[in-house]
Amino acid sequence: MKCDKNTFAEILEKHRGIIHKVSMLYTSNKEDQEDLFQDICFQICRSYNTFRDEAQFSTWLYRVALNTAISQVRKNKSKTASETFYENIHYASMKNNEGDGQVQHLFKAISRLNRIDKALILLWLEEKSYEEIADILGISKSNVSVKLVRIKRKLSETINGLKK
Repeated sequence: MKCDKNTFAEILEKHRGIIHKVSMLYTSNKEDQEDLFQDICFQICRSYNTFRDEAQFSTWLYRVALNTAISQVRKNKSKTASETFYENIHYASMKNNEGDGQVQHLFKAISRLNRIDKALILLWLEEKSYEEIADILGISKSNVSVKLVRIKRKLSETINGLKK
């Protein structure tokens, strides 16, 4: 399939939220967020012909978005995306009147995770099934389960440490 202007506009309109979440999760400032958003959009359009109806479109889109974001982070290792992720979430949650302490602790703890664990917990918080997460990240369903147990334990320990 070819990505024409109309198709691209529809994709962008329908899935803008996914692209923004991934962009915010993996960048260190507003300008980098915008750059990553554009890079992801470019990759989606460029890779559109590789989409096969074997999985949900959103699964494919997450995979493209996360792979693009992780590749960009590897190129820009000197930037501290975790700290800015927390600041961005803090600002967004305060703006939406969700700024209670528990939410803040959760997002600060998430910001301390490595790139892959952040992606995994983002997908889990988006209520993706283990099968969808496995497809997006290219790992087994049982590995998703094991990693989530470890991530949740790590987040719990981190949050308890932040509350002290």
